[in-house]
Amino acid sequence: GRSYMFIQSVVNTKEHREKKLCDFYVASAFRPYLVKNQILDYCSIEVMRQVIMGGARCVYLDVFNSSMNENAHPIVTTGIKHGEWKLGLNSLTFEDVCLNIASIVFSNGYVNNHNDPFILCLNLFSKTVIHAGYLFDVDSASLEPEMSIVVNEEFIEEVVVGYITPEPDDEYLDLTGYYLLPGLIDMHVHLTSQSSSRAYLERTTLNDADYAIRATKNAEKTLKAGFTSVRNLGDSSSITISLRNAIFDSTTIGPRIFSSGKTISTTGGHGDSTNSLNNQFTSDLGPKDGVINGKQDAYKAVRHRYKEDADLIKITATGGVLSNAKDGQNPQMTTEEIQEIVKAARDYGYKVAAHAHGSEGIKRAVNAGVDSIEHGTLMDNEGASLMREKGTYYVPTLLAGQWVADKALIKDYYPPFVEKKALEIGPKLKATFSMANQTGVKIAFGTDSGVSPHGENAKEFSLMVEAGMTEKEAIISATLSAADLLGEQDKIGSISAGKYADLIGVSRNPLVDISVLELIDFVMKGGEVVKQP
Repeated sequence: GRSYMFIQSVVNTKEHREKKLCDFYVASAFRPYLVKNQILDYCSIEVMRQVIMGGARCVYLDVFNSSMNENAHPIVTTGIKHGEWKLGLNSLTFEDVCLNIASIVFSNGYVNNHNDPFILCLNLFSKTVIHAGYLFDVDSASLEPEMSIVVNEEFIEEVVVGYITPEPDDEYLDLTGYYLLPGLIDMHVHLTSQSSSRAYLERTTLNDADYAIRATKNAEKTLKAGFTSVRNLGDSSSITISLRNAIFDSTTIGPRIFSSGKTISTTGGHGDSTNSLNNQFTSDLGPKDGVINGKQDAYKAVRHRYKEDADLIKITATGGVLSNAKDGQNPQMTTEEIQEIVKAARDYGYKVAAHAHGSEGIKRAVNAGVDSIEHGTLMDNEGASLMREKGTYYVPTLLAGQWVADKALIKDYYPPFVEKKALEIGPKLKATFSMANQTGVKIAFGTDSGVSPHGENAKEFSLMVEAGMTEKEAIISATLSAADLLGEQDKIGSISAGKYADLIGVSRNPLVDISVLELIDFVMKGGEVVKQP
């Protein structure tokens, strides 16, 4: 008196889940042609029986290749979103799973209690085969002609010389007329903000929700500009941490975000959110708010960032340009305070990025063990040599320097304090970058987007080349070097087997004209095409 439908199909997993077509998902770690005699781990038939008898109408059997990711595990979930409920399959072959599901469904207990049809969907994943006219190999810093990239789910399965023939069920992307590069990485963005003549007033008129909505749009712009991963250095109310999670869950689209949460600063310093406000609005903030005074506060502030689920720590070791305070370069943390922050960060597995313009603050931060110096505008030869010696990365943000210097020429665009600092500090960044590069300081790409417009991140490349870096070096700074600074070099930063399928494509050779990276034609993030010709 009831029907049973067993459906085998090739589907888009994310789309399938987003449409909530199934109640129950079973995932195995094997390709279709290997499934028959392989063993699935981590779930019992009894668990499946309980879930199905509990009312599941549709079981989705997910068959994929986990060879590219040693940490991938088969999962069974009654939910739609990642992580709602994870179980596993105990020593069961593919045939065992199907037969046992069938026996449960055909049992009297199920038939007597459920009148609706039962559906078993078997998703046998197809691969994506990409033919690239040229592929930029960041490891050898060379362009390789006529290459094939095989993508399986989120990951690159293999990179093959020549054009291979796709299987009948494979998706094929013809990019033979394009230059393919790894997805770009911007190591300094502020997705919640956008510089404007209204920005200082908006601090008192906008709510967190307003900034969150803006951040969502800015994230989309950034991804479509070819930046598949970013490091967000400073926000409020954990907005970019929530945005990171929403992107991970496919609630919205954007780059892979590594967020520092609140910046750690000192009272009245660059990053103190009550700085320059009148007495009615100002207050004496503490470590929870990212404001410290002394070693004990420093350790506590890091613990609060851990509590917020941040990915790294960002500090302001000196004054800044855009804070409404008179000094943009003075040291604002003692060496001991920075050392304590770094010590605490290491306890929690964090890296530390240090905003620093003035030479003394740069040297204090480097000696204290930070992982990167942001901006570094007034870095001297001693500071550059120290950074080279200790392996500290430099994230230059040339685009921000140019932007603030240009906007400071517009009357009343910035408050008087900010205008003066922007005209003084902004134009010096290029010369500092050139000196640091010649000294041999490690450089990772970063723009400070949010000062300059989001989605225009790639304009940084031309400024780097104008200041003496080669096109190859500039691209490597935004791929391999940035991934190394993040500590994610095993997952992103190159087009290599086992890494995320983060790819971009352009129509001209970026080693001849780096500005072509401002005109991205193709973007794939984690195996999903975001933009195509």
